[in-house]
Amino acid sequence: LADCALPLLAGVLPTANPEEAFKDVAAAFLVGAMPRKEGMERKDLLAANVRIFKEQGQAMDKVARKDVKVLVVGNPANTNALICSKYAPSIPKENFTAMTRLDQNRAQSQLATKLGVPVKDVKNVIIW
Repeated sequence: LADCALPLLAGVLPTANPEEAFKDVAAAFLVGAMPRKEGMERKDLLAANVRIFKEQGQAMDKVARKDVKVLVVGNPANTNALICSKYAPSIPKENFTAMTRLDQNRAQSQLATKLGVPVKDVKNVIIW
């Protein structure tokens, strides 16, 4: 990040301690999640991600600003955002969001196929 010379970047704190990482943060971008490996069942993936996002949620609940905005990127992003928010009850649920663009693209593509139209003609798709 320092190499980017971003004018608003005040500093970088490399740490493996979630409480240190989330101390007084106003924004959190959660990009780390367990990727699904060959032969791995969904329940195993979910269990691994619960451990990750439970720990992060608990740490944010304890030390982050209560108005922190949280963006979850690690897939399954919507599920991971829900897990994280569950373990951060003092932070409003509306402060958590997930980047699920791939899911939206898949939905649009499947709708286009089903309707027999080009994907560019499928509009106003919202995934929930």
